[in-house]
Amino acid sequence: MSAFQKETVLSVKHWTESLFSFTATRDPGFRFQNGQFAMIGLEVEGKPLMRAYSMASANHEEALEFFSIKVADGPLTSRLQKIREGDIILVGRKATGTLITGNLLPGKRLLLLSTGTGLAPFASLIKDPDVYENFETIILAHGCRQVSELAYGEHLVENLLSHEFFGPLIRDKLVYYPTVTREPFRNRGRITDLLESGQLFADIGQSPLDKDTDRIMLCGGPAMLEELHAMFGARGLVEGNHSQPGHFVIEKAFVER
Repeated sequence: MSAFQKETVLSVKHWTESLFSFTATRDPGFRFQNGQFAMIGLEVEGKPLMRAYSMASANHEEALEFFSIKVADGPLTSRLQKIREGDIILVGRKATGTLITGNLLPGKRLLLLSTGTGLAPFASLIKDPDVYENFETIILAHGCRQVSELAYGEHLVENLLSHEFFGPLIRDKLVYYPTVTREPFRNRGRITDLLESGQLFADIGQSPLDKDTDRIMLCGGPAMLEELHAMFGARGLVEGNHSQPGHFVIEKAFVER
């Protein structure tokens, strides 16, 4: 198992019946850029069972954090959701992924658009001081079906804004926009529809999408990614990658776990 590092689970938090997060020790040699993912998993019958997970922790934090869905018959998550403090998980030694600021052209406003556990890489990015140096405004949009599924993101943002040192630096720059589709809430609707109609920007009192100044990162369900990819392409926005920065980037590594 030389490709994997054994790490110890430090804490587990179950947010809903379908969502949980956990922290684990971090090998001093494990390096990553905020927004990247690694292969993590468990040893099952003597073999590693691994899936791609974004780091929800920032690269300056000592512990690793992950945010996961629970899939009852998922090969990995059916087991992973049962982990407890002191258990051992496997973490791949190499981090990768497209959701890094180096894959974007310079801009003024950064839109982080997520659904479900697609919030995880952005949890890492909004803890990065460099992001606030590079952009004047960061909009974190998180779409879920039910209000309860917003709990992890709400807790994350509240902690950041109330942080003794970091809070004052980001309070005027970070805009959090949670939205749900199946229950009454102050923001209602799918992120794709709210962007297309301009309602998202109207709700936060900001100007509409601007190709010249806006840069976008996407992480979420396949339908959302496909729709927004088409929408941005129709508006002349170019997708970025490791070899050529663009107006937006998409993380395509995640499938049902």
